[in-house]
Amino acid sequence: MDNNIAKGKWNQVKGKVTEESGKLTGNKSQEIKGDAQQAAGKVQEQGGKIERVIKKQ
Repeated sequence: MDNNIAKGKWNQVKGKVTEESGKLTGNKSQEIKGDAQQAAGKVQEQGGKIERVIKKQ
């Protein structure tokens, strides 16, 4: 697995944990931070997938 794909998945997991802890504590800013981290992780993962396709060509 490419480095960016793994890092992107890890950031998605960390973001989900942050979001859920924000929901449990009622901390809206933490929820938003978790959502943003998940989105960044998805972008990073997709970038890694695109990079892999480019390398194969």
